[in-house]
Amino acid sequence: MSFLQDVVDILLQYVVKSFDRSTKVIDFHYPNELLQEYNWELADQPQTLEEILLNCRTTLKYAIKTGHPRYFNQLSTGLDMVGLAADWLTSAANTNMFTYEIAPVFVLLEYVTLRKMREMVGWPGGCGDGIFSPGGAISNMYAMLIARFKMFPEVKEKGMAAIPRLVAFTSEHSHFSVKKGAAALGIGTDSVILIRCDERGKMIPSDLERRIVEAKQKGFVPFLVSATAGTTVYGAFDPLIAIADICKKYKIWMHVDGAWGGGLLMSRKHKWKLNGIERANSVTWNPHKMMGVPLQCSALLVREEGLMQSCNQMHASYLFQQDKHYDLSYDTGDKALQCGRHVDVFKLWLMWRAKGTTGFEAQIDKCLELAEYLYNKIKNREGYEMVAPVIKARMMEYGTTMVSYQPLGDKVNFFRMVISNPAATHQDIDFLIDEIERLGQDL
Repeated sequence: MSFLQDVVDILLQYVVKSFDRSTKVIDFHYPNELLQEYNWELADQPQTLEEILLNCRTTLKYAIKTGHPRYFNQLSTGLDMVGLAADWLTSAANTNMFTYEIAPVFVLLEYVTLRKMREMVGWPGGCGDGIFSPGGAISNMYAMLIARFKMFPEVKEKGMAAIPRLVAFTSEHSHFSVKKGAAALGIGTDSVILIRCDERGKMIPSDLERRIVEAKQKGFVPFLVSATAGTTVYGAFDPLIAIADICKKYKIWMHVDGAWGGGLLMSRKHKWKLNGIERANSVTWNPHKMMGVPLQCSALLVREEGLMQSCNQMHASYLFQQDKHYDLSYDTGDKALQCGRHVDVFKLWLMWRAKGTTGFEAQIDKCLELAEYLYNKIKNREGYEMVAPVIKARMMEYGTTMVSYQPLGDKVNFFRMVISNPAATHQDIDFLIDEIERLGQDL
């Protein structure tokens, strides 16, 4: 108990520092420096608990403070106290999500939460199915797997050799996980056709239809269109209604990757950006991004109930006995690819209870208002011909703030500003702008 109390004290000190603007976001060291500075190697003999506590302090000393109000580097930012408490409880419970038998409350909470998320997508009564998976890339792969099974159920037993050449379609700005999923499922990256985007980064529906017709003329079978609601770089929302019309016309599974933008469904002011999502066959939604739930928390939602189970079940008799004394529909393990599955739902459920839908709405509206504030501040500001990689390197070394950069297409490196941390304020945006100017004043 004394050891755990000491650990809690270390953690609470770290939490307080994370919200202290006078502390650095990062104490940056190059990998070889950090490797040499401490002995990280594993030994044959045990360490004392005092040494273990020192290990904890050292680890947090060099950790990136992703909850810091001036951390803008990734889509997942912030540190929610209720979410953190839920994560601690989840680890203490230390169970597996595959059966009601060993995770009764967590299984029921997943059922309740996924149904509520499907309601918010717009499926009548929250009908359908779903699962929490280890991140949006896996959720997108699940969608591809289920879409293939829906069109060619024989692929489960006989493999790709038994079915025609499949092709999937997604925008040129979509997440790389669509291609990665195609590679993992044996469909192949060459079978993912990238559709052109307009100048705002949105998929062009006429180009999608042209490429579908082309593929069919070549004898390929279009089986999936993956539209994006909130692209990784531009934050663009594909025109879902037009894409849904095309998918209906050609009888193709429509998936919406709303890993980033799905949280906008919580906002009455901004959810119009996802108009048409209710016509999708499946949706990826990552509450660990825009909604600020601690990592990891990603859901795949499927409109057709039972399809996921048919696609993935293997009837393992030592886990999923058919003569159990309770409703077997709550044994969710056989519809998942994993056997061991972490409890990811409790963080989201407990935060939702603490905030209510209106609390999440206020949080998301604030983040979008900050984005608009940033846009207006720099639109007419002098001196914003920035040299992104050099400034980013200096930013890491000073450790005062963090923001990501990248090129895209014919555009040179630019900063990708992500605002998903509810602790950020107008003053933090002002600080970022000034800090970028300060770090690049001699360039």
